[in-house]
Amino acid sequence: MFFIASISFSQNYTEYATGSTTDITTNHSFGICMMGGSSENDNAMRWFLNKADGGDIVVLRASGSDGYNDYMYSKLGVAINSVTTFVIHNKDGAIDPYVLSKVTNAEGIWFAGGDQFNYVNYFKDNAMEDALNAFINTKKGVIGGTSAGMAILGNYYFDASKDTVTSDEALINPFDEKVSLGYNDFLSIPFLESTVTDTHYDARNRRGRHSVFLARFTTDYETRSFGIACNERTAVCIDSEGKASVFGSYPEHESYAYFLQANCTKDFNPETCETSTPLTWNRNSEAIKVYKAPGNNTGENYFDLSDWNTGSGGTWENWYIVKGTLLTTASKKPVCSF
Repeated sequence: MFFIASISFSQNYTEYATGSTTDITTNHSFGICMMGGSSENDNAMRWFLNKADGGDIVVLRASGSDGYNDYMYSKLGVAINSVTTFVIHNKDGAIDPYVLSKVTNAEGIWFAGGDQFNYVNYFKDNAMEDALNAFINTKKGVIGGTSAGMAILGNYYFDASKDTVTSDEALINPFDEKVSLGYNDFLSIPFLESTVTDTHYDARNRRGRHSVFLARFTTDYETRSFGIACNERTAVCIDSEGKASVFGSYPEHESYAYFLQANCTKDFNPETCETSTPLTWNRNSEAIKVYKAPGNNTGENYFDLSDWNTGSGGTWENWYIVKGTLLTTASKKPVCSF
């Protein structure tokens, strides 16, 4: 076993390796770490690395270079065996046997930011998808991502195949071609079933489009929808029991995480969700129940994804949409009627 810092180039991927060249097995544990973009939260990243229990981390990205290697390996004070970053250039890079072996043998996998459609385009419906789902559900390693890397983690996801979409565009036409969504056909991660994530939330005014994603799910699949969103400099770390701890720098920054759900009433679906028609999802001004939790250095505020009802340190809000306009009011936790 010895330390290396090396760069390897391939037509299909670029590898940046830091740490030991010898694979090890550790007593790793499952977890999910999702960050909203901008700068990483160091304590949330320490949470992620500790789940790997000194093992090997693989960073997957489609642009950029080795920015995570030294940060994870030596800047956070958590001992790990190695960090290997793969910048994947195309689908062939994603299914290269060497890349797949590194993914399989890792204890932690991190998706960097960038363009989430590259991840969907390169990793979906191939051996990389199989390797990732085996890592999550059989090996039960820790997985996470920031920005675009968070956006792909929900079982229900916005794939950005037609570029991004603004809240105004989505609210005025929930079937705009830019509202391109996938469901149950990519990553399968515990506690994120029927859940769509979003990032850079308040900085980029994404509450409206995220609400449209939920409205589309309830319309398209006739079942309740869920969402998790993070502001910049904010992270949600989910343990094996479904406890979602919120890390951030509140009150210095607006470090909030949002947990959205279609209200658990009999009539939960939108009143009007049609092509080229502004969305109306009112339901007595409480269509979407939202738990808003500030994040701090300790991650003490949390929301329980095992029941989507219990939280600490946050507040409940109602979000509802009338003819393409998103409105909010204070609320209490949902009381299910079915």
